[in-house]
Amino acid sequence: MVARQLHLVRHGEVHNPERVLYGRLPGYRLSELGQQMAEAAAADLAGRGIRFSALYASPLQRTQESAAPIAAALQLPVQLEPRIIEPANHFEGKRMREALKQPVNWPALVNPMRPSWGEPYKSIAARVIAAMNDAWETASLLDDGSEGDVVMVSHQLPIWITHRFLAGDRLWHDPRQRRCALSSITSFSRFGGTFVETGYTEPAASISANAVDLGAV
Repeated sequence: MVARQLHLVRHGEVHNPERVLYGRLPGYRLSELGQQMAEAAAADLAGRGIRFSALYASPLQRTQESAAPIAAALQLPVQLEPRIIEPANHFEGKRMREALKQPVNWPALVNPMRPSWGEPYKSIAARVIAAMNDAWETASLLDDGSEGDVVMVSHQLPIWITHRFLAGDRLWHDPRQRRCALSSITSFSRFGGTFVETGYTEPAASISANAVDLGAV
């Protein structure tokens, strides 16, 4: 085991003029503000005075674009990790306020604890934690033989569900109460084979007042 900490980074603001829930839909890139947010996350990581051994990102465009300034700042290649992708969702491509008024969509709402509109919360937690474990255990030693941290660029729901699962909290929750801001960094270490959260920061907080965050599942 060569990693010291593992950091889950959320992507920056997405260009979403239609204000739909974009989920896994292709073509949703970072906005100009989102690019600035990603750069703020990169600067935060690079300024911590620690060394990094690996950088992963989900396959979606917004996470790949958010990983790019981190890759430049840390001088690491971006490795693809499909297991930290956004979950699929019945409401992808829809404006939620309008969709909730349509009876055709109501069956997707019958079980918010699972949830019935998409991938089960337990499944999300299992795949993200499996990816974290693999990244932790396979991180390469640095040139001088020392340990380095791992960065994984993902999405709000996978990060928040992983937080809740590892904290022993119930997985169903009010999406409006998630503590996982755009370009936030949630950090973990591993003790006795179990990840424990060690920190949470919002490097882009000073520029996020006017950010639009409507696309998360």
